[in-house]
Amino acid sequence: MFGFVFLALLSGTVTGCKSIPNTNTSEEIKLLDDTLFPLHHAFAVESSEEIFHLEEDALLFAEHAVNQKGAFKKDIKKFVKTIFEHSDKGMRYRNSANTTANVTFNNRAANCLSLSIMTYALAEHAGLHAKFFEVDIPEYWTRREGYSLLNGHINLRVSLPSDYKSSVIGEKWADVDFDPQALRNLFPRVAVSKEKVIAMFYNNKGADAILANSYTKAYSYFRAAAKIAPELQQSWANLGVLYRMVGAYEQAENVYKYTLSVDDDNLTAWENLSILYRYQGKTEEAARISEMVKRKRLDNPFYHYILGEQALEQGDIEFAVEHFKAGLKLDDKNHEILFALARAYLLQKDMIMAQSYIKKAARHSDNEQDRLRYTAKLSSLPSNTGPR
Repeated sequence: MFGFVFLALLSGTVTGCKSIPNTNTSEEIKLLDDTLFPLHHAFAVESSEEIFHLEEDALLFAEHAVNQKGAFKKDIKKFVKTIFEHSDKGMRYRNSANTTANVTFNNRAANCLSLSIMTYALAEHAGLHAKFFEVDIPEYWTRREGYSLLNGHINLRVSLPSDYKSSVIGEKWADVDFDPQALRNLFPRVAVSKEKVIAMFYNNKGADAILANSYTKAYSYFRAAAKIAPELQQSWANLGVLYRMVGAYEQAENVYKYTLSVDDDNLTAWENLSILYRYQGKTEEAARISEMVKRKRLDNPFYHYILGEQALEQGDIEFAVEHFKAGLKLDDKNHEILFALARAYLLQKDMIMAQSYIKKAARHSDNEQDRLRYTAKLSSLPSNTGPR
């Protein structure tokens, strides 16, 4: 499961995952244009202290979670397990939960970023060491408010401090992630700083603001992300999208070309540049770039998945079915694509095929929350046995 985003704007898109190497900060700052959003100071962003702040009940929870066997016997695995069991139904995954540590604790819902931020704060109070990691996942999209959101992934490792002298129960470290260990092991990861995580938080909040059509607020967040961690690539890509949306085409092109100058493989930046060129009437250049991006994405099952989701929203069910099937040819155990295909068959009133694919989705799901959702959907279906 994933949690921080880029705005790619396929028909709307929001993005995430590589970083720009530390380069000339003055050159990057020139890409910010405050004159386009003169009231951006009216939208104050959360401080680092506010993002990681925990109130008294959360602090007591952290102390109890790590010291369940006694004050001098820390159990890291139990600490993490207790966090995930922090409610009757456990910690729920919610892709849009771009919340501070304390809000996440109270809501009992998180995405990978807000889960990592909350757990970092809890671990720090409990006297543990915590380190953030950015995971290099393939491109993966979700849909929100008519936009395609390209998601990045982050997780956390909690461990005992190097100078810890008291008793330890079990392992000295544990990873905190919604995804199971077997899936996490498939992708490399790299440690990232707390400052970069704060920038990711600002980036997500800026994307939320774009989805809410609050463009000045979005600029305030992207600007804050660029200031605290200019190496965070997705905040620049999203800033380019914002510039285009307010008609600042020259500024948008400058941002995209800068991003591509440090990472020529950034398909999201290329895609956004293609969209910009279409707006500018540069149709041949736009088509050339769009075809290049498409070729590079054809082997990604989630590319077909998001095209299918967009087709469903546009009412083209047959086209959606074609894309979902293409995705399953590349990954026939992907529960999200299986369930998407089931939804398409439901729209075609084909109950037999819908039930079959919902069962497959439940069987291949890697978490209980999705399995329960699929099972509930299956139980709600009428007993019809074929298309009408």
